[in-house]
Amino acid sequence: MLKPMLSLIESEIKKQSFGSQPKSLYEPIRYIMALGGKRMRPLLVTLAYSLYRNDVEKILKYAIAVEALHNFTLMHDDIMDKAPLRRGKVTVHEKWNVNTAILSGDVMLVKVYDMFLDLDKETLPLALSLFNKCITEVCEGQQWDMEFETTTKVTEARYLEMIKLKTAVLLGFSLELGALLAKAPEAERIALREFGTLIGIGFQLKDDLLDVYADKKKFGKQVGGDIIANKKTYLLIKAKEKARGQHKRELEFWLNAKKIQ
Repeated sequence: MLKPMLSLIESEIKKQSFGSQPKSLYEPIRYIMALGGKRMRPLLVTLAYSLYRNDVEKILKYAIAVEALHNFTLMHDDIMDKAPLRRGKVTVHEKWNVNTAILSGDVMLVKVYDMFLDLDKETLPLALSLFNKCITEVCEGQQWDMEFETTTKVTEARYLEMIKLKTAVLLGFSLELGALLAKAPEAERIALREFGTLIGIGFQLKDDLLDVYADKKKFGKQVGGDIIANKKTYLLIKAKEKARGQHKRELEFWLNAKKIQ
């Protein structure tokens, strides 16, 4: 079931031009959207919808809107993290420049709104309300993530709340949107959203682990990027909590080092 669904999603992505001129504004959008990835978020939209209906082709555009939203956050996130790689390829701000990446990301968000505008009048207000809540929470999570880089003490609870906002709520929204488009009962929409949020928390915890131990060729991002950026990941929080003696002294030394030789 997943392969045909992913094929439909990829085909729909290729149909989206997003815009034409100036080329330097729209080419970065097509570039990042074509880099691939797991397509988890549009897949969750379609899977939730298919629990109730079998005409998933009708809502593919809205599933792609969620993927465009996700890539908008990645484009800006890469700028903030000074990340050189995304999905094994050069990031947009490195391939073009920071200003272009900011503008291209901004117009991606506008295009996402455009993609939702032809929803029926009963669905559109709630869909946009849920969307706005989701993207606001993603921005809140990103801000907490950046602030944690210069915060000495970050608790496990605060970290989990941060990744819930930054990463997990978008997966929850993806499932809820699919259910909303299928006219599912409200209680089931909410249950799917909560399920997706829990998936997202687990996904981010695994991503933290991969950032340290993954094969660079398979990971697609800079291995050790979180360490370089002094990210307060679950691994670091637990390392600081459990380190003793020489291990603790070495950990504190490297956390306070201004330059890594």
